[in-house]
Amino acid sequence: MGREFGHLMRVRPVITYSLSPLEQRAFPHCFSKGVPNMLHRTQACILRVVPPLVVFYFVYTWGTQEFEKSKRKNPAAYENDK
Repeated sequence: MGREFGHLMRVRPVITYSLSPLEQRAFPHCFSKGVPNMLHRTQACILRVVPPLVVFYFVYTWGTQEFEKSKRKNPAAYENDK
């Protein structure tokens, strides 16, 4: 009854499997396939994401400037005061 990796432990209602840390590859193909895939996916969705962000940025800055202008008093209304 030899025990090997993947069949080391058995609990009655639950069966668990495990691998040796020396038999696993933590980041297989991370740089050879992962980075090009990330760049490809970024290029694919950038035209859907960036234009609304730019529009909302300009609307926000315009609204902030208009709010600051509306808080100022009109100097022409106080020309005749002493």
